[in-house]
Amino acid sequence: MRLLLMSDTHLPKRAKSLPAPLLAELPHADVVLHAGDWVDADTLDLLEARCRRLVGVYGNNDGPELRARLPEVAYAELEGVRFGVIHETGAKQGREQRCVARFPDLDVLVFGHSHIPWDTTAPTGLRLLNPGSPTDRRRQPHCTYMTATVTEGLLTDVELHRLPPRAPR
Repeated sequence: MRLLLMSDTHLPKRAKSLPAPLLAELPHADVVLHAGDWVDADTLDLLEARCRRLVGVYGNNDGPELRARLPEVAYAELEGVRFGVIHETGAKQGREQRCVARFPDLDVLVFGHSHIPWDTTAPTGLRLLNPGSPTDRRRQPHCTYMTATVTEGLLTDVELHRLPPRAPR
């Protein structure tokens, strides 16, 4: 099972549209996980129309329309791997401990908010993944997203994809 992970798309404030390389990944993904800060409902509509399965949450920049359509936390068991998706996990100091305490039954927690890619594993085995942002690199050298594979109860092939710089708006 192929996964596509993204967060913090911030459309149309940070970009006019999702980057072409990211859109090209959609047909190859069995499940797309979006960790919030969509900003516009058009992006949610687009992903719902193009994705085989979408697991998404709202973020702190998402208004009433998105909050009415999306949960704060989403859960999905994919090929035996227990996933959670949330927008914000707090400061990087102590993140693993907080997430382990809040989500003791998960194998993987996908989160966003910082726009900073993150891939760590807590001592309990909880894997924490932040795909960064495909549209707003903030203090990072590149805009990013992630792909991964789930096979026979294992998460493998986690890859951070760096997007080429986009033309100025």
